[in-house]
Amino acid sequence: MKRIALLTFIFIFNFSFSQKKELRKALKAYDNGNIEIASQILSENESVFENADQKVKLNYDFLLAKISRDNKNFQLAFDLLNSIKEATSIKEEVAEQLTLLSNEIVNSAIDDNEMGDFKSSTEKLHMAYLIDPEFNIDYLYFAASSAVNDESFDVALDYYNQLKEMDYTGVVTKYYVTEIESKVETEVTESEFKLYQKSKDYENPRKEDTPSKYPEIVKNIALIHAQMGDNDKAISAVKEARMSNPTDLNLILTEANIYIQLDEKEKFQSLMNEAITQDPRNATLYYNIAVVSSDLGDKEAAKDYYEKAIEIDPSYQNSYLNLVALILEGEQPIVEQMNSLGTSAADNAKYDALKLDREKLYIECIPILKSLIEIGQNEDAIKTLMNIYGTLGDNEGYKEMKLLLEQ
Repeated sequence: MKRIALLTFIFIFNFSFSQKKELRKALKAYDNGNIEIASQILSENESVFENADQKVKLNYDFLLAKISRDNKNFQLAFDLLNSIKEATSIKEEVAEQLTLLSNEIVNSAIDDNEMGDFKSSTEKLHMAYLIDPEFNIDYLYFAASSAVNDESFDVALDYYNQLKEMDYTGVVTKYYVTEIESKVETEVTESEFKLYQKSKDYENPRKEDTPSKYPEIVKNIALIHAQMGDNDKAISAVKEARMSNPTDLNLILTEANIYIQLDEKEKFQSLMNEAITQDPRNATLYYNIAVVSSDLGDKEAAKDYYEKAIEIDPSYQNSYLNLVALILEGEQPIVEQMNSLGTSAADNAKYDALKLDREKLYIECIPILKSLIEIGQNEDAIKTLMNIYGTLGDNEGYKEMKLLLEQ
């Protein structure tokens, strides 16, 4: 029995010595920059390390994780580092490797995203989030966005719901100072901000929070439900958010956008009016409600809204074009009536009256188109005004527009 025990001890000793020897060889190769050789040694001796003692196995896993990271095998690196991150003897080194891994994963995800590989980008960003869920929570938000681009709506919905449950806002405080000599405002870090506040070379230090991403998250949850055909959940999601923030403009617009996607234009119109109450100097709101009012047949309201959008933002080109198009919609019924008339004296009189009504529409459009052309030489506006001048027999106006078009 003693002889058997001795042989067993010798075998275990030699086996353990072999493990450490191969591991030292692999470590030396890695430290010398020979990653391929280090990887080969570990691969050839994989069976040797399967039953290694805890310390050897720990160092083996750590080295294999580093090699995997260098070889862009991010999933294996993540799995290995995650399994040993609580090991006291190498806790700091593992934490450092996890930080490096996180940065490399995100950079790789950005590359994937630019190449249109949204599935891979989603997986990598989620992995980066899992490395440090508290510090890397932004990556869960970006992973959800990538999942939407990949049309992986179930995945995106899962991530967005997680963010919603965590009350994630993504708000970041930005810091600005203005150099007194140049009068140029510059964004700085928080530590620089504290220093510049005491400097005589800078003035007007200010902080500014970025907009909350929470309304967008709620909107996306609702839109994904709508995309998946679950309209009740879509509406429920946004209404739940509005209960806690009933006057939040972004949430009002989110609900309005869902209703327009569901082709419920009356509800959209009502919500847009509510939004205008919250932000009465927002030209885009007036423009959007004008479009829907026109679709619903309320032409006078649409006209008023387009005019209000132009009043607030005189450079809003689409408002001018849509207003002209709205006015010219009145031309079709006039032309139809003109074409239906006969050649009697009474019909000729009606024809002349209708012709004047048609010309009034054109004349109403002229100052609107002129204003638009003055703003930005809009080609559509120039063509439309040229045609109007031609129909009205204004040769000078026609030639002027024709010359502008050629230029």
